[in-house]
Amino acid sequence: MVTDQQRGGQDATSARKGEHIRICLQEDVNGMGVRTGFENYRFRHNALPELSLDDIRLETELFGVPLRAPLLVSSMTGGSDATGAINRRLAVAAEARGWAIGLGSMRAAIEKEELAATFRIRSEAPTVPIIANLGAVQLNYGFGAEACRRAVDMAEANALVLHLNSMQEVFQPEGNTDFRGLLVKIEEVCRTLPVPVGVKEVGWGIDGTTALRLKDAGITFIDAAGAGGTSWSQVEKYRSKDDMKRQAAEAFADWGIPTADSVAEVRTVLPDVTLIASGGLFNGVDAAKAIALGADLAGFGRALLPQAASKAGEHSVEGLISQFERIEFELRASMFGIGAASLDELRQTDRLVRSGNP
Repeated sequence: MVTDQQRGGQDATSARKGEHIRICLQEDVNGMGVRTGFENYRFRHNALPELSLDDIRLETELFGVPLRAPLLVSSMTGGSDATGAINRRLAVAAEARGWAIGLGSMRAAIEKEELAATFRIRSEAPTVPIIANLGAVQLNYGFGAEACRRAVDMAEANALVLHLNSMQEVFQPEGNTDFRGLLVKIEEVCRTLPVPVGVKEVGWGIDGTTALRLKDAGITFIDAAGAGGTSWSQVEKYRSKDDMKRQAAEAFADWGIPTADSVAEVRTVLPDVTLIASGGLFNGVDAAKAIALGADLAGFGRALLPQAASKAGEHSVEGLISQFERIEFELRASMFGIGAASLDELRQTDRLVRSGNP
C-alpha cells in the first residue's frame, strides 16, 4: 500500500521532470568557464580526399542492433504527460534516421506505475536500440536489481544505463547524496540483468580511474557525458529556494572534466569498451571529433530539446528529422574533408590535431 507521504514523493519526482525541461529551455544552464574541449581540436583539411562523398559509410551497431549512423539521442526526460510527448517525438525521429535513443531517469515510473507510458516508446521506435535509465544512487534508496529489471521491461529496452549525478544531487532540493558502497551494488546489477548495463555521467565527465573501476565491476558501456554543455548544478540553482545553495552553485559553474578530455582518457585506459561521447555536442563536426578521439557513438541532448519540446505536433517531428539529417550530413562532410571513408578510418585518422589553448 502506498502511503500519502510516498505518494507525495512520487508526485514530486514527476513534477521535477517538468521543471527540468522548462529550466533547460528558458534559462542559461550552460557551464560557465568550462567548454567541451572540442574547440581545442581541428581537423587538418585534405584537399585531395580520393573518395566520393557517396562512398562514405556511417553504419554501425550497438548491442548487436544495426544503426544507420553512430549517433544517439541522449537520455533526457520522461515522467509526465508533456515529457512523454517529447520522448515519443524523439523516438519517431530516431527510428526514421536509424539513431539509438536513451530515456531519461525512469525512477518516476518505478514509483508510480501510471507514468510508465511516458517511457514506452517501442511502438514509435521498433527497430533501434533503446536504453533504459535509472540513477545509480537509487540503489542506496530502496531500488535494487528488480527495479532495474522493471525499468528495462517497461521500456522494452536493449540495455540499461545507471547515471552518476553526485553533484546534481548535492544542489537538488530533494537530493539523495549517499553514494557509499555503490560500486558493489552496480556490480550486482551487472551480474543479474540479462541485458548490457552501462554507466553515464550527466555533464561532469568520467575519468580513467573511475572508468577502470566500473569496467571491473562488469559494466559493458560508458557514456562519458562530460562538461561543457548543460550544468545540472546550474539547473538545480534555478529550482532551489535555499539562498546559500543558490549562491554556492555559482562556484561550481566550471566544474567537471571537458567532454573531449573525458573521452580521450577513458579510451586510453579502456581500448575495447563501448564508449559514448555526450555533453555539449551541437553538430556533426563535434560528433566527428568525438569519434576521432575514440568514441563509438556521439550523443546529442539539449541541442535537440527545443525542437522536441515544440508544440507544433507533426511539424515538430519533421523538424527533428531534419535536424538529425543535418547532423549526419555534417559528420559525413567532416569525414570527406579528411579523406576518411569509414568510421574505422575516422577513429584512426592522424588529421585531428590539438590547437589553441588547452
